Amino acid sequence: MYEEIKKQAAASAAEIIEIAKLKKGQILVVGCSSSEVCGSKIGSDSNLEVARMVFAGIYEEARKNGVYVAAQCCEHLNRAIIIERSAVKDEDIVNVVPFVKAGGSFATTAYAEFEKPVAVEEIKADAGIDIGDTLIGMHLKRVAVPVRLVNNMIGEARVVAARVRPKFIGGERAHYDERLL
Repeated sequence: MYEEIKKQAAASAAEIIEIAKLKKGQILVVGCSSSEVCGSKIGSDSNLEVARMVFAGIYEEARKNGVYVAAQCCEHLNRAIIIERSAVKDEDIVNVVPFVKAGGSFATTAYAEFEKPVAVEEIKADAGIDIGDTLIGMHLKRVAVPVRLVNNMIGEARVVAARVRPKFIGGERAHYDERLL
């Protein structure tokens, strides 16, 4: 079961990284309910081993592409973000360490696995994966564009993804650079 969850997570991550055309140094925000992956209601059955497998699959794909993973904490930490220190400015860092029942299993795993983890209150990511209806939208740059993944389930949890694009300005007579989309 655990290896299958890891494979599903890796496939979802690889798919959004490719579709969003993420480049080295860009950020992929991930919200994950290990409870939902296990088939339970969000926040009711946190599972550290499941979170480790989901994280491992996503993190391996992100590292292959030079992409940072930003792990969203649960609402008990106001959906703070755990990320590598090199991805953020020092003034953005806040002082908190997630654990299973305050931050969630996925963010706890990220904190344990990152080389130099820090917490920040918010991030403006370039793409995102929402595993189990965790609501990552607050951590995406404007404008977020929904992405329908082929790999849209991890365990029992639904996976929703998004990429971002530059804002369109100038109205209907404006011309847009398709290369930026």
